[in-house]
Formats: sequence, C-alpha cells, structure tokens
Amino acid sequence: MGIRVIKTALAALAALYTAHYIGLDPPLSAGLLAILGVEVTRKKGLKSAFVRFMASVLGLFFASLLFKLLGFHIWTISLFILFVFPLLSRLQLKDGIVTSSVIVFHIYAREEVTAALIGNEIMLLLTGLGWATAINLLYMPKEEKRLEALRHETERHFSGIFHYMGQTLRNPALVWNGGELLEAGQTIEEGLMRADMDRENRLWGQDSASWRYYPTYFEMRRQQLESMQQMLVLLAFVYETLPQGELVADLFDNLAEDVKSDVYEGYVAKRLSELEARFRSMPLPASREEFEVRAAILQLMHELKRYLDIAKRWKKQKNSQKTVRREQQI
Repeated sequence: MGIRVIKTALAALAALYTAHYIGLDPPLSAGLLAILGVEVTRKKGLKSAFVRFMASVLGLFFASLLFKLLGFHIWTISLFILFVFPLLSRLQLKDGIVTSSVIVFHIYAREEVTAALIGNEIMLLLTGLGWATAINLLYMPKEEKRLEALRHETERHFSGIFHYMGQTLRNPALVWNGGELLEAGQTIEEGLMRADMDRENRLWGQDSASWRYYPTYFEMRRQQLESMQQMLVLLAFVYETLPQGELVADLFDNLAEDVKSDVYEGYVAKRLSELEARFRSMPLPASREEFEVRAAILQLMHELKRYLDIAKRWKKQKNSQKTVRREQQI
C-alpha cells in the first residue's frame, strides 16, 4: 500500500470526524475534499489547497449570483459551467473546477442561498482541504537514501559502458548487448524525478547542499550519457585494432574506475591532451582502412573531451556556489 493511499485515508477520516463534530452538512463532502487535496509533495499540496479553495470561493460567488437572478434550474448550472469554468482556467485555477462544482451542487440541491449555507460550504472547504494540507505537511517520505542508491547505480552503469569501450578498441569483434546504456538512462530519469520530488518536499532548508546537489548531478549525468551514446556510434567505425586505439582504450579503463571516485582530479583530461599531441607526431595512415579507423578514433577523442568538459563546467559551478557537500566524479 502506497504512502499516499495511507495519507489520503487519514485525511478523509479526520475530515469526516471533524465535519460531523462541528455539525457541517453534509460531512461526507469534507472527506471528499480531503481526498482531492492530498498530493505527492508538500509544495504541490499547498498549491493544490490554495487553488481549490480560491476556485471554490469564486465558483460559490458566481453560482449564488446566478441562482439569485435566474433561479434554481438545470440550465442555470449549464450557464455556470459555460461562463465560470473558462474564467477559472484563465485565472490558473482549473485544478479547482471539480472542488468548485461539488460546492455549487450543494447550493443547487438546497435551492437556497443564505449566509448560513455559504458559511457551511466555506467550513467544509476549510475542513477538508485543511486536513489534506496538514497530512501533506506532517509526513513525506525522504528521498535521500534512494537518491544515493541511484547515484551509485548510475556510476556502476557508466563504469560498465567505459569498460566495454576499452575492450572494443582492443577487440573490435566484441559483441555487446547495450544493457548498461538503457539501464543508465532509466536510472538517471528516475534520479531526476526523485530529485524534483525531494526539492518539492522542502519548505525550508533550500540553501542546503543536498537540495542543489542531486538535480545538478543527474542533469550532468544525462548530458554525459548523451555524449557516451555518440561515442558508441563512433566506436562502431573502429573495425581494426590499431596502436592509437590501444592508447585510447587505456583512458576508458581509467574512466571505468574514476567514475566511481568522489574526487575529480583531471587525470584523464591531462592524458587525453598528451595523446592528442602524440598522435599529431605519428606517421600518416598507410592505407584507406587505417585512415578511416584513425579518423573515427580521433572523433572519439573529441567526444570524450566533450564528456570531460561537462564535468568541468559542473565542477566550476559547484565551487562558485560553495554549497555542494562533496566533490563529484568525472
């Protein structure tokens, strides 16, 4: 059973008992409003409660006006829907249309507009949405442990991909199913989603390091994964084993280990620059095949540099903010 289901049950139960205790009519509506008000994050819960309350108050005002002027007819409700629903949408209150409709139908069912009835409807809103907001604020599951696990899982997938790249440069006939690439993408997307939920659940402590760390981290990994996908495309053009490929394979072997490290040293970037200078001094290709393979390896090195630059840009941003609690890997 999900935590949201439990929270919804508690909010509805509390709203029903409260409405019954203070004599609201009908008390079941408070439970329905509580069910509608429970959300997945604290900020969404607060926004949802505000939107639903404002939409309901506006709907109650216009419905009362229409009923007073035109009477309690079915076609009056149609006019209410025709004019008020677009207005609520224009005011960015469309999420409160259902809640507003519940309140308006109460007025229509009673066929009267009195101060006591309007007060009853306002209290139903405050009771139902109030308990939903209270339960939302009271508890939200923490995402820290899951985010940390996703970080390590992402690094494990990256390590596997780099290990495969090194092996392929040494043995172009190697066959790989690409499982780590797909799993890395899924892990990163889940990480971004959970990082966003973690941020939405923080009403205070927005200046903490972890509040910024995980969204930045998984966004960096997503950009790096795109770079790695391009590397794999270029790797497909390396169909012969060459000394240049062996040297670049050593870089990927280093990355397979460094990607798990907590500190960015810039060692691979330095080695990459040295290799580029070394390749310029090597003899030109002796055959068309060697030319094609060496060209693919050179492009692969350029893409590897882009991968490393992504990490450098992120690290510069991190150091300037001085808020991230850990150095992060390449």
